[in-house]
Amino acid sequence: MKLKTVVFTLLLTVLIAYYVYLPLPDGIQEPWKLMMLDAGFRTTMHLASLMHWLGFYHYIWSIRHSTEGFEGMVKGMDSSDSDGGVMPGVKISDITFAGVPVRVYEPPAGGEGHLRRGVMYFHGGGWALGSGKKGSYDTINRMMSDELNAVVVSVEYRLYPEVHFPEPYLDCLNAAKHFLSMEVLARYAIDPERVAVSGDSAGGNLAAAVSQEISSDDTVSTKFSVQALIYPVLQALDFNTPSYLQNQYIPILYRTVMVRFWLQYLGADLSLQPQFMVNNHSSLKHSSITPELRARLDWTVLLQPKYKKSYKPVVVEKGSEGTVKEVPGLLDVRASPLLAGSEVLAKCPRAYILTCEYDVLRDDGLMYARRLQDAGVTVTSLHYEDGFHGCFSFIVWPLDFDVGRRAVRGYIEWLKNNL
Repeated sequence: MKLKTVVFTLLLTVLIAYYVYLPLPDGIQEPWKLMMLDAGFRTTMHLASLMHWLGFYHYIWSIRHSTEGFEGMVKGMDSSDSDGGVMPGVKISDITFAGVPVRVYEPPAGGEGHLRRGVMYFHGGGWALGSGKKGSYDTINRMMSDELNAVVVSVEYRLYPEVHFPEPYLDCLNAAKHFLSMEVLARYAIDPERVAVSGDSAGGNLAAAVSQEISSDDTVSTKFSVQALIYPVLQALDFNTPSYLQNQYIPILYRTVMVRFWLQYLGADLSLQPQFMVNNHSSLKHSSITPELRARLDWTVLLQPKYKKSYKPVVVEKGSEGTVKEVPGLLDVRASPLLAGSEVLAKCPRAYILTCEYDVLRDDGLMYARRLQDAGVTVTSLHYEDGFHGCFSFIVWPLDFDVGRRAVRGYIEWLKNNL
């Protein structure tokens, strides 16, 4: 009986180890912690897909429920007050801006006549997951408000599957215009010359797109002073950039998952995923994808040699027909800010762009930094050689990573010195 128990325990241990273990590059620090985190995410995804297949819930709703429960557990381990009020001295208000739900973080009063910074933040999550009110987003927003003496506005834009593009973008744009109005800035004692727009991943996409629109809109008198983008996702035409190929199996954002997020966001048929994976959707046969447009995301020109390595461009001659017509958002700069013309980029505010070596989105951020610089915009491009996608959000125990803490600290310090 004891022998059977030992054998069973040994087999179970081997199976768990096999499930958890994932070969990771030597450059990633704390690899076992990342493996455990990834195993948790994969398990959540598998269970959510099973529930969807059985007809119980949409798989995104299942993932939301699971992650919200975990975030609540982690928050319970943290010492901060999660339900608003004061922490420490930061006032929390859940209101709406132009009908869009937002959470406003106000720092302690700084004295008469002292104007404060303003930051509008869009959370990540593939346009389907996440909330600025929960988990590490709430923690980081509190930190920013307190340390920067800033009024931070976290936007709760609508998500997939409830809506598709352009609704999340429009929510963010409408909230931004409301925030930048002189009436609102005066109400919160914000200096109109010191207002930032920021976001990570899908939120970085929204921040870049909103920044472009606000910068070009002559009806908006107050503009964003800076844009701070954390590993932003910026284009959906090339899923075979060096970083997409190099990091396609690196957690926590796999290449297949990012392609699926894009299809969901653009309201496309998910059966198109294999076509997108091999760039059939952006083949040379599509006359609407002009050479000028392709040049705006030509990584062979825009990336430094150390990032290109020995990878070759994947350009398909014929590919699938009609994809651009089926998915018009593919070429919409509001969805893919990297496709904007240089005349648009030239009007954008100075930028901070954070990228991570082990991230499928690395090259999106690096190419955008290069294009902004070429357009005459001052850019601070900060690259974390040991970073992975999502690390910015992992700063709260037990999901804390050293690279995440360094990334958040560097981000806040840049805002302190540039906003």
